[in-house]
Amino acid sequence: METVAALFRRLTQGVYVVGVSDGQQRDAFTAAWIMQASFDPLLLAISINPDNASYELLHASGWFTVNVLKQDQLDLARHFGTKSGRDRDKLARVRIRPGQAGSPILEDALAYFECALEGRTRAGDHELVLGRVMNGQILDPKAAPLTYAETGDMDGSSALYPGTFSDAKR
Repeated sequence: METVAALFRRLTQGVYVVGVSDGQQRDAFTAAWIMQASFDPLLLAISINPDNASYELLHASGWFTVNVLKQDQLDLARHFGTKSGRDRDKLARVRIRPGQAGSPILEDALAYFECALEGRTRAGDHELVLGRVMNGQILDPKAAPLTYAETGDMDGSSALYPGTFSDAKR
């Protein structure tokens, strides 16, 4: 029988870098829990841990970018997903440019979306954030997106899932 973590890796999810800034402060983090939430208005939903260094910047500015990673950018996903922005400037050695509200756009990403904060709601140990898509562009139309399944246990999440469904809290 597969573990709960193995089951969740089978969900079709991309891997993204969410960029935020407020004034001179900036940060970015790897995310897989992102989806389209509406056509009209065009909304994306992201899930963010309130303990994340990017959380306060996102809410202070009211803007964020969603950078779609390419299949060969696992090292970039690891870079933004395994270090804290409280300890270092994770964007210092990455080719970026500011979006219309200053949030970082990764110049080597497959594509990006710029979003204005539209709403939020608590969801367990995370917060779901709705962003209205204000701008975006495909930067590399020939590239394939990186999927969450391709990251293995890079984020260490297997330790957070129960071993089996019988172990899960109800």
